[in-house]
Amino acid sequence: MNTKKPAIRPARAPQLPAQFALATAPIEPLDPARLTPLAADAIDTLLAEGESANTVRSYQGALRYWSAWFSLRYGRAIALPVPTPVALQFIVDHVERTTDDGLRSELPSAIDAALVDAGLKGKLGSLAMATVSHRLSVLSKVHQIKALPNPCRDPQVQELLSKARRAYAKRGVKQDKKPALTREPLEAMLATCDDSLRGIRDRALLLFAWSSGGRRRSEVTAATCDSVTRVGERAYVFALAYSKTNQAGADRADNDKPIVGVAAEALATWFAASGIRSGAIFRRIRRGDRLGEPLSPAAVRDIVKQRAVLAGLPDDFSAHSLRSGFVTEAGKQGISLGETMAMTGHTSVPTAMGYFHAGANLGSPAARLMGAKRDQQD
Repeated sequence: MNTKKPAIRPARAPQLPAQFALATAPIEPLDPARLTPLAADAIDTLLAEGESANTVRSYQGALRYWSAWFSLRYGRAIALPVPTPVALQFIVDHVERTTDDGLRSELPSAIDAALVDAGLKGKLGSLAMATVSHRLSVLSKVHQIKALPNPCRDPQVQELLSKARRAYAKRGVKQDKKPALTREPLEAMLATCDDSLRGIRDRALLLFAWSSGGRRRSEVTAATCDSVTRVGERAYVFALAYSKTNQAGADRADNDKPIVGVAAEALATWFAASGIRSGAIFRRIRRGDRLGEPLSPAAVRDIVKQRAVLAGLPDDFSAHSLRSGFVTEAGKQGISLGETMAMTGHTSVPTAMGYFHAGANLGSPAARLMGAKRDQQD
C-alpha cells in the first residue's frame, strides 16, 4: 500500500481568456475596499426603491422632527452619530411621567410651541408612545445603515423605553386605533354611492378593498387590470404579488384574493362605465367625467372619510378601517382565524387576533355562562 502523500502545489490564479483580457484592458480596475460614487448612488437608489412610499414619508417626517428638535434643544445642527444622552433626553422630553403635580414631560413650552408652529407636531404636549418609539427606531435605522455607534441600542435607552411603556400600560393608556369598518357602517357608506361615475368608482373601490381581505390603501392603488382576472359571471381573482408582508414578491398560495358577489358586480360596473382596459384600475375623475391619473393612497383615505360623512357616520374612519373592519366582521360571523388571515395576508397572529376577538367575543358562549341555564329553561 502506497502511503506517500501527494505533494501540495500552490493554487494558480485562474487564467482569463485572451479576448476577455483585451476587452477589459482599457477599464480602470476598482479598489475592492471602496465603493465608487456610481455604485454608492446605485445602492441608495435600490434601497429607496425597495421601500414603500408610506415608509419613506414616515422616515422623512421623523428625521425632520429630529433635526428641528435637536436644533432648538441644543442650539446647533444635528450630526451623526448622536450621543446616547441625546436619545435619553428625547424620551424624557416627549414621554409623560407621574409627579406630585400630576403628569408632566420635560420639553420646554417655548420649544413645544415652535415645533407646533412649524407643523412638525400636531398639538402641544407629549407625543404618543408609539410615535416616540417610531422616531427612535428611525434614528436607530440611520445609525445602522451608516455603521455608526447606535445610541438607541444603548442599554440605558432600551431600559428607559421599556419602563416607560410599562408605566403607560399601568395607567391604562392605550394606543389610539381607528374604528373598524364592519359590514353595517360599510353598507351605510355604499348607500351614498349614486350612479354617477364617481359614485360607481367609490362603490367599486370600497367593496374591492373590503371584500378582498381588507386591502391596504397602497395595495388598492397599485391594483391594475393585469392583476385582476375574471373567472365567472360574478367572480374575479386579484393577484396580490407585492404587499407589506410579502415585500420580496414571493409566489405564495395566498397571493390570489377572490372578489365575488356584490364586490365583483361593482367592479364589473366600474370597468363598463369607465372604459378602463389597462393600467391602474382606480383613477381620479376630473371635471366632465374625464379619467385622470391613478389614485394616490391618500385619496383612498379621503374617499373613506368623505363617504363616512355622507352616511352620517363619525369622521374618524380611515383607510385602515377597511382592513380592521374585515377582520372584526369575520370574527362576528364565526369565520376561522386561519381563513381570515389567508385573506388579509397577516403574518402576525397577535395583530390579527386583536381585531378578530373584538368581533368574536360578543358572540362567544363563554360570555353567557350566567344566562345559560335560564336560556335552556326558556
